[in-house]
Amino acid sequence: MRTIVVLGLAAMLLLAPLHGPAQAQIPHFESRKADLVIVRKSARSLQLIRAGEVIKSYRIALGRDPAGPKRQEGDGRTPEGVYTLDWRNSNSNFYRSIHVSYPREGDDHHAERWGVSPGGLIMLHGLPNGVPADRVGHPYVDWTDGCIALTNEEIDEIWARVEDGTTIIIYP
Repeated sequence: MRTIVVLGLAAMLLLAPLHGPAQAQIPHFESRKADLVIVRKSARSLQLIRAGEVIKSYRIALGRDPAGPKRQEGDGRTPEGVYTLDWRNSNSNFYRSIHVSYPREGDDHHAERWGVSPGGLIMLHGLPNGVPADRVGHPYVDWTDGCIALTNEEIDEIWARVEDGTTIIIYP
C-alpha cells in the first residue's frame, strides 16, 4: 500500500502544472516571437507585438533632435513611417544593432530636392561599447544620431524575439 501511495504522489508531481518560482523563471512571452515592432517617438517607447497583443514594452532614447521626420544625414532625427528590420550586426560600435530599412522610397525626395544625403544606417541598438547607460544619460537623454537606443539587456531580448523581415512602424 505504501508503494502505491508513493508512486501516486510521484505521478501527481510529474503531471501537475508548475506554480511558483519554477514557473516565474520562464515568462510566457519569452518564447514568443514578435511579428511587429511599434515605436512611439513622443512616448519614447518601443513595443513588441504578436498577433495584435503587446508582449513587451521598452523605454528608448532617440536622436538628439527627435521632433519631426528625418530629412537629411546629420539632422539628429529618427525617421517616421513603416520600415523593415532587415539585417543585424553583432560587431557594431554599439552593443548589437538591428538595421531599419531607412531610407525607403519617398524618404529621399526632400534630400534630393535640397541636394543633400537622406542619411542611413538607422538602427535599433544597445549602448556604445564599454560605456554605461548613466554616462550617456540613457534612457532619459536622446543621445543617438537618429537611431533607437536600448540597454544591452533589452537589445538582447529584442535580438532573440525579432526576425529579419519584421515590420517596424515608427510614429511621431
